[in-house]
Amino acid sequence: MERLELRLLGFPEFRLNGRRVELALRKAAALFIYLAEAAGPVAREVAATLLWPETDEEAARARLRRTLYKIRIAFGREVIAASGTSLSLHPALSVEVDSKVFEHACNAGPLDEAADMHKGDYLAGFSVPDCPEFEEWVFFRRETLRSRLVQALERLIEAKIASGEPRSAVVHATRLTGLDPLSESAHRHLIRAHLAAGDRAAAERQAESCVRLLRDELGITPDPTTLALLREPTHDTTLDVPRTRYVEVDGIHIAYQIVGNGPMDIVLVPGFISHVERVWEDRRCRAWITAVSRLGRLILFDRRGMGLSDRVGARPTVEATAQDILAVMNAAGSRRALLIGASEGGPGCVRFAVNHSDRLIGLVLWGSLAKGSRVPDYPFALTVAQYDLWKQRLLAGWGGPAEIETFAPSLAADRQAQTWWAGLLRAASSPGAVAGLLEALRDTDVRHLLAKVSARTTVLHRSGDRAVRVEAGRFLAANIPGAKFIEVAGSDHWFWVGDQQPLLDSISAFARRS
Repeated sequence: MERLELRLLGFPEFRLNGRRVELALRKAAALFIYLAEAAGPVAREVAATLLWPETDEEAARARLRRTLYKIRIAFGREVIAASGTSLSLHPALSVEVDSKVFEHACNAGPLDEAADMHKGDYLAGFSVPDCPEFEEWVFFRRETLRSRLVQALERLIEAKIASGEPRSAVVHATRLTGLDPLSESAHRHLIRAHLAAGDRAAAERQAESCVRLLRDELGITPDPTTLALLREPTHDTTLDVPRTRYVEVDGIHIAYQIVGNGPMDIVLVPGFISHVERVWEDRRCRAWITAVSRLGRLILFDRRGMGLSDRVGARPTVEATAQDILAVMNAAGSRRALLIGASEGGPGCVRFAVNHSDRLIGLVLWGSLAKGSRVPDYPFALTVAQYDLWKQRLLAGWGGPAEIETFAPSLAADRQAQTWWAGLLRAASSPGAVAGLLEALRDTDVRHLLAKVSARTTVLHRSGDRAVRVEAGRFLAANIPGAKFIEVAGSDHWFWVGDQQPLLDSISAFARRS
């Protein structure tokens, strides 16, 4: 079988049986790359529109035929299987695409090989300026792969320090800070690695560099916990962040942490974005976690496809979230727990409450919803068109503090919060990866399950919530039998910002009755 290799991490290269093939025509290379990355056949009209968006249909299809001919001439054989309606790489070829091999290594290991494989950004230096849809696809793909690299490096740093290889941790942490010089988390990793290697002077220089960069570029100061790393150089400087553990669910690894050791188990199901380690870097979020961990044993986790959990090719469903909750509870040895569903995590909790009512002490829903988009009998959500526009705005701002004014208006002007949120977004996911999750949320509908929830339920919602209207919370409480509704003053969607006491009191009430 003939072997086709595509090197897409960096400027693209193509090889057939070891022979380098030059595709001088940019659109020929773009078409070939797109087909190689596709999960299946691509419709001819999709390929034509992608590469000749301003051309009428007949002319675009004619240009597509000429481009296919030029690809065949360059390779000296048919490498694309073309039918009257679709295109795909020829099934007789053995195909290796380095970006896909990299993703597999991130999922299955070894992580050292994954990090070595990512030698440059996806399609670095390659562009097709008159094809905006292709350029947007490349941008999302590039950000997805950069996010996977950051995740792999963070896990490698922790593993190397834990296994007594601090010099290797320094190498990986240095690369991490190079990827994102304004990430306080990356600087913190490097400071820890230097301290683990016994090089206090290098750790102090790195801390000074962090202070200078954040001051000069962002006008902020580091979180006190960053500089506190230097005060106890012999201590395992993890900022008291619990060890991240993993449980496997159908081949997917779910990251989770256990905080505290109280008599009641509490499982927090996050909203659309999470990262079990980065949440500790915000002082408000850290204070909330600490307060809850005094009430019970708190179990945090990242849903599949998010944060430190494995990325998945399919859109996450409420059934998958319920499956993840069960797996994490089993792994943590939790027989029954209070389930807290925040925002988009709520529908998965509803599904779990129906499927596994015997595993629940109770259910708390914060800023949550039963349906992701508007219909006549559920008028307090965005229409599908409005939702898609909001999604485009969020993705366009990815890399910065995207939509912080929606999620936490009281912090919209807080530079420290902006920097943390931007870093959390980059670490937790990427525009391309999170797009599918947002589409799944848009299509979520658990209204038919609400009447089947038998667990004691408390619904809390801020009166001025800009992300999920308060009417969505009232709907949940009105349709879950016996549910209690608490309206909280304020407009912040994040539960750890603003007045946190009503939520803490609700958790305490369950703790007293358990």
